Amino acid sequence: MTVRSGARVVRLATRGSPLALAQADLVARSLEAEDPDVRAERVIVHTEGDRRGDEDLDRIGGQGVFVKEVQAAVLDGRADVAVHSAKDLPPRTPRGLVLAAVPPRADPRDALVGATLETLAPGAVVATGSARRRAQLANIRPDLGFVALRGNMETRIGRAGDGTAAAVVAAAAALDRLGLAGRIAERLSPVLCLPQAGQGALALECRDGDDACRALLARIDDGDDHRALSAERAFLRALGAGCALPAGALARRAAGRGHLELEGVLASADGRVVVRGRLLGDEPEALGEALARALVGERGASSLPGWEALEGWTATA
Repeated sequence: MTVRSGARVVRLATRGSPLALAQADLVARSLEAEDPDVRAERVIVHTEGDRRGDEDLDRIGGQGVFVKEVQAAVLDGRADVAVHSAKDLPPRTPRGLVLAAVPPRADPRDALVGATLETLAPGAVVATGSARRRAQLANIRPDLGFVALRGNMETRIGRAGDGTAAAVVAAAAALDRLGLAGRIAERLSPVLCLPQAGQGALALECRDGDDACRALLARIDDGDDHRALSAERAFLRALGAGCALPAGALARRAAGRGHLELEGVLASADGRVVVRGRLLGDEPEALGEALARALVGERGASSLPGWEALEGWTATA
């Protein structure tokens, strides 16, 4: 942070998409409400994912293509805080940064625009860029067809009913934050479609050692949502970078002091096999790792095409 005209200025690194800017503004308002002497400024960063907006995410790097340049802006001092959609973050935080805060989480569910799952005609085409969504929806409705989806949110939801797709799948939180909740035909229950790890949450990173910034961010941190995100990220981290299976995870506070309930899913790419599990625990990191090992070692996810564990991975700790 810097001091300018009597105010402490916090520079927020963010992508330049309408959704990313809306999220950065949400963080800015929260920080300024907590401390009237703080003023937040946006530092807009163009990422690899933005530059290659017409290409399939899995082909250009998947998780990480929307965050690396934003993180670099904080590491090199151009900004103080990196503002991310938590679902875009790879499960390991780069050296020199710390995940300092997770503000209160929005709706983590997936949403259908254009039609509900029940009203989609047999053989209808659904647009989504997510292998996780395709696999789970195909498991429920094997008759559906799927087409790829990229672009900003207005472009994406514009595909619904345009002749190429009957419906579009998007994150409910994104539609809510952009004022597009009225376009949602159905919010999909996690029982039907488990969200991506971190979906609906924002993740705020700052430099490790920037104690003043970290203390400020702590004031807008939601402890329960932070712990839930830690469990979901631990689940992905335990699977390892070699796991190419569609995966989802959602943690929620459970009854009892400190308890978390974590649900995870791994699926075949075609959706014919979906492996799900749920565990309760008190320690987020251990809970995420235990669920990953349970799905792979006890429920057979390692037999699915696409399972490529890291060298040395074992089903037991």
